Amino acid sequence: MKELVIVSGKGGTGKTTITASLTVLASDPIIADCDVDAPNLHLLLGPDIQFSDEFIESKVAVINPELCNQCGVCESACKFDAISSDFKVDPILCEGCGVCFISCPVNAIEMQERLSGYIYTSKTNYGPMAHALLLPGESNSGKLVTRVRALASKLAEKHERDLILTDGPPGLACAAIATITGASAGLVVTEPTVPAIHDLKRVLELFQHFKIPVMVLINKADLHIRKSKEIADYCQRNDIPIVGQLDYDLKMYEAVVAGRPIVEYAPSIKLSKALKAIWKRVEKQLDAF
Repeated sequence: MKELVIVSGKGGTGKTTITASLTVLASDPIIADCDVDAPNLHLLLGPDIQFSDEFIESKVAVINPELCNQCGVCESACKFDAISSDFKVDPILCEGCGVCFISCPVNAIEMQERLSGYIYTSKTNYGPMAHALLLPGESNSGKLVTRVRALASKLAEKHERDLILTDGPPGLACAAIATITGASAGLVVTEPTVPAIHDLKRVLELFQHFKIPVMVLINKADLHIRKSKEIADYCQRNDIPIVGQLDYDLKMYEAVVAGRPIVEYAPSIKLSKALKAIWKRVEKQLDAF
């Protein structure tokens, strides 16, 4: 079984729309959306949720008014101003660090678990899907990503599938690291802009650090020919295969509005044909890695 993670150094490069099309083109994949902070692959794949589970990893301080003597030690100890002058905890400001719990001289504070998000198993027209949603302001996105990937692996074993396609989060934070580590290969989607090129180099270094083979796809390549060539030259110098370049096409946005992958929405246009050719190169690279 192999896992291909599709990531990008920055948001807005078209990673998820491309992932949706690769999901259609792949043969019986297991699908995973590890962009748990802002998942949107479901908007294009229309999953039918079969099972959901709570993700509980955060804690919040709760002050027992019957035990509290209002000495003010906890209020002074809290660096997040989560404890008010009337000794009530603001659950939004509370980081769950436990300093107030440790410092309370009368043991009036309890650290209670709180809901951090949800994890789902779904059915799509293209294969089983594992995905999740981290609630606003919650932490531990890396742990939730790990749960999603573990669920995807179980689905692959259950359904006897040889490929997991994982839509990863943008950037280099803990969620991205949790997505990349242990993967079979990576596909980095980039665009010909200064910030995208900067972040492309950083995410490629991340793959190199974990010794995971990686390839690059240049999206919206015709928007800045010189910058696209700069990306191609950089990849060539560093022996990183480029599996293709896609031109900007407004049909892609029509497909997003329609909630469908572009290769289904407009299969005969140049962009869809290019994606089909790219997927064949990706499959070839996966076999070679």
